[in-house]
Amino acid sequence: MPRLLNKPIHIFGVGGIGTALGWALAQGGYSVILIDNHSSKIAHGRENGITVVGPGTQQIPIVAFDDWVPPDEGFILLCTKTYDNPAVLALLPDDAFLVPIQNGFDPELEQRDHACEGIASFVSECQRDRPVTRITRPGSLHIGARRSITADEQAEIISLASALGKAKLFPVELVPDIRPYKATKLMYNAAISPLAAMAGVDNGELLTGQLAKALFFALLLENYAILQHAKIPLARIGPFHPDTVSLILRTPWLPALMAMFFRPSLRGTYCSMAPDIHAEHPRTEIDAYTGHLIRLAGKFSCPLNRATFALIQKITSEGLKPQYQHLQDLADNLPEGVLS
Repeated sequence: MPRLLNKPIHIFGVGGIGTALGWALAQGGYSVILIDNHSSKIAHGRENGITVVGPGTQQIPIVAFDDWVPPDEGFILLCTKTYDNPAVLALLPDDAFLVPIQNGFDPELEQRDHACEGIASFVSECQRDRPVTRITRPGSLHIGARRSITADEQAEIISLASALGKAKLFPVELVPDIRPYKATKLMYNAAISPLAAMAGVDNGELLTGQLAKALFFALLLENYAILQHAKIPLARIGPFHPDTVSLILRTPWLPALMAMFFRPSLRGTYCSMAPDIHAEHPRTEIDAYTGHLIRLAGKFSCPLNRATFALIQKITSEGLKPQYQHLQDLADNLPEGVLS
């Protein structure tokens, strides 16, 4: 396991996940280099350190993307938004030990032959211009293989999982196959993120109003149906397996109880798409979320995902402001019976 012991771990993206992972690794005594292209975040990090609210601040080297040189050895953790992947991937040699820890599915990234990926079920929200993050919802980091791997690759994955868990900032679960966990996270993200972002509300508000709840539950069911149709295995993230979630949502009265159960844990948390849709030049990961599901569906019916994708595209292309009315516009453009 010499990569972790002797070489820095390079982390692309000083956002909620990248900041938390860098902090955890540095706290565990590992050498970390953070890479970002946000000048004020880089300057603040160099002067004031990298902070996880609560646990504290650490001094971690942070470099500009344009100044970064690919290492000959070591791990490269990809914690950028998927729309920033092309610039990073263009720099990486084919034999780089790349470990994406992202939400969504990037078609270009899927073509690489990397051995391992991660997916976070905890929510970490980073300030836009400072490397200061706050874990707003607890959860695990799952690490595992994405294809058949060699014994050496398995040893590397085990060493990375051990290093990430050493600081105990979040639980780390080493799993034999990361793909079911990533697909399950997509099922949830592709329901929460577009709706919360277009409405301009926190995640908990999706479980408050009747219209928001109806759209959210319908998207969860449609996402589940698409993944089942595509024969994508799913795994349990959180208290329920997706099969159980589907059963709950199809049973009278149970969805209301589930909303009451989950609302407190989601209140005050925001999806990663929220700041993007507010940006001066908005761009979102909608293609990596909803677009991926639509591609998986093919000719399989998915009217709510198609309508959601089109509305987010309209909001970003026309520079529209997030507002609750967008949820009503979405509902009004659905075929009859989709929300029944």
